[in-house]
Amino acid sequence: MSTRPFNDDWTFRRRDEEPNCASPVTLPHDAMISESRSASASTGNHGGYFPGGAYVYETRWMAPEADDQDRWLRFDGVYGQTVVRIDDAVVARNVSPYREFRVPLPAADGLEHRIEVDVDNSATPNSRWYTGSGIYRAVWIEQRPRTRFAHDGIRVRTLSLGAVARVEFDLRMQGDALEGATVSVQLLDGDTPVAEASAEVVTERLVLELDVPNPRAWSDLDPFRYTAIVRLTSAASTDEQAIRVGLRTVEVDAASGLRINGQPVLLRGACVHHDSGILGAATFRAAEYRRARLLKEAGFNAIRSAHNPLSRELVEACDELGLYVLDELTDVWVRRKTPHDLAQQFEELWEDDAASLIAKNRNSPSVIMYSIGNEIGETATASGVDVARRLSNYFRKNDPDRPTTVAVNLLLNVMATRGVSPFEIDREKAADGPTSTAANVIANKLGGIVLAISRLPIADKASRDVFATVDVAGYNYAWTRYRKDRHKHPERVILGTESMPGDLARIWPLVEELPHVIGDFMWTGWDYLGESGIGTWTYGDQPAGISKPYPHLVAGCGALDITGVAGAPMLLARAVWGLDDAPGIAVRPLDHAGEKTNRVAWRTTDAVPSWSWRGADGRTAEIEVYSDGDMVELLLDGTRIGRKPAGRRRGYVARFRTSYRPGRLVAVAYRNGKEIGRSTLRSAVGPLSLRLISDKQALAADGQDLAHLSIELVDAAGVIDSLASDRLTVVVEGAGVLAGLGSGANAPLDSYSGSVTSTFQGRALAVIRSNGEAGEVRVSVSGAAFGDHSVVLSASN
Repeated sequence: MSTRPFNDDWTFRRRDEEPNCASPVTLPHDAMISESRSASASTGNHGGYFPGGAYVYETRWMAPEADDQDRWLRFDGVYGQTVVRIDDAVVARNVSPYREFRVPLPAADGLEHRIEVDVDNSATPNSRWYTGSGIYRAVWIEQRPRTRFAHDGIRVRTLSLGAVARVEFDLRMQGDALEGATVSVQLLDGDTPVAEASAEVVTERLVLELDVPNPRAWSDLDPFRYTAIVRLTSAASTDEQAIRVGLRTVEVDAASGLRINGQPVLLRGACVHHDSGILGAATFRAAEYRRARLLKEAGFNAIRSAHNPLSRELVEACDELGLYVLDELTDVWVRRKTPHDLAQQFEELWEDDAASLIAKNRNSPSVIMYSIGNEIGETATASGVDVARRLSNYFRKNDPDRPTTVAVNLLLNVMATRGVSPFEIDREKAADGPTSTAANVIANKLGGIVLAISRLPIADKASRDVFATVDVAGYNYAWTRYRKDRHKHPERVILGTESMPGDLARIWPLVEELPHVIGDFMWTGWDYLGESGIGTWTYGDQPAGISKPYPHLVAGCGALDITGVAGAPMLLARAVWGLDDAPGIAVRPLDHAGEKTNRVAWRTTDAVPSWSWRGADGRTAEIEVYSDGDMVELLLDGTRIGRKPAGRRRGYVARFRTSYRPGRLVAVAYRNGKEIGRSTLRSAVGPLSLRLISDKQALAADGQDLAHLSIELVDAAGVIDSLASDRLTVVVEGAGVLAGLGSGANAPLDSYSGSVTSTFQGRALAVIRSNGEAGEVRVSVSGAAFGDHSVVLSASN
């Protein structure tokens, strides 16, 4: 078997353009991110005020001379109603935007074939967030002999772990030459064989078991993987595949919680959407790997996909780096949430979507649980419970080692029992914006009431039947039930599948105390595009509420923003989780000091880790110090500002006010009167200039690798000034191209696909993509206020 990328030498055009208007494009490609946004765009605040569109991708493929191989195109994800044609004949259709699907290529005939992919994403909004359009994930050519392992035909299970691990290889085969064929499996630690087995093929399915001595188990703390070489040898050919295997078991029950490899684990979770920030929906391994790395470095040990299957690249990054994954099937069942979603086709689509999700994750140790749906109001009804039962049983049958959950918003379920559909709102009458949902509006304005409703008997009644269909009950914004349901439902395992970042200080002690509660997922760990402004604070007369008008684009609720910069919610989480002895310091933006603040529930604070606010002298600074110490002290240039309690009893935060002046701000944390750690923020001094920091100096010359170039406005000591701003122009020459340019600003006016952007709080980010050639990549950044700077990277084969 061989699998190779098929992303080069495509052309792209809008469907209403003539074929001669097509432009060269390298996949993956998000067609939506380059479209012009406007206040009247059809996606509204759901999709960040982008228009939908219909597009045509085309390429040519030269078939080899006659051989005994079969070939397919594998599409990892296409967003929009998709028709694939080869030589003008329709060979495949797909409507599920997160499903991987295969298209058979013509038999080897030595001829050139034209491949056309027509993608129609003009009917919008069809989602509650930014989706992108087009072939946004990679395309591959898979080549296999005619006697071969089936697709999803190598299924690895860790049956037991101990001094010797028992590992099962469940193998499915197909072809005309199976009689007399043999199968062998060899497990390698690096280059060293540690176990092997073989057998003669009798039927199309064969199970081999291996005993692995002194096994090294996969976990978030030690993400070790073996290599398995699996061969099917027949008289006609050999099909050989090498796969990475992590030995890992999952157990969960209400008495002992979640155990990975027999050891208890609490999930410090980050909800993430599928977009790649300034790259739009285009999915690259380098971007997904960076996101996983930054989330893990920040302190998370788990990711929940929201609300659709993760990319293959992000799952592989979690395998490699050690992050647990809760992969979610869908946000919609049979009742619409947006005017053009796939609810009406759910029954005909879900089984194939679930099969694709399982096949992708089958042998990935990071994936420990499946969610069959998110905030599905119909789960309060008998028909919805029936759907849940069918979905959960399907996952158990086809992937029996991973538990299932369903993420339930108890408020939505209560509304559903009253015949209210929270996603169907008259746009003319919606008080909080044209596309807000009732549940979000209530949660934003009356968060305490939402929690109170969740505690009522009716909330339990509206959810208990659906929770009985899954292995783990997923609670969205209902942590106040945790203790009560320990007694009411002693057999129930609970996972906080969604929570407000600011509630973590009250949630996590419950997670640590109650064995039936196995973790919490913050909304969100990483910020995302769409649901524009749901987590964005505004000031003065700026628009309030959670549905912000154009030009708002970013949700604004990430502990890390869309460029990967961590804010105060991350400092709070690290304090709550007990990961730092040194306190975290954050300061509310001094350019808005004294202004009325329009808060939203999905962001607890707008503070940022900075004491450099040039030009804000004399303004009142509101300072937040995060610590699990019982006391913190704050000093400015050695002069005490104050000393206040912190730790669990104070929500892990102490707040101070002082008149701002540049200097050295120091926070000291104490426990039982003894210093346990200190941290410092400094103000920028003297002239500022551009600083460029790349996350890598060398790129693979494959047209897929990325370098993330941080652009910062700094003083001579490297301190970023948060009120400095500049208008930047980025030029990339040589063996690379500019793939994306932007900042963490929530309402940008510049396109991420352009070459010009403004900094936000002293920062911007440029993403450089290799162009398939080897050589130097020269990146020049010109600032209108702070000069020019350049960096040279390399691209090599």
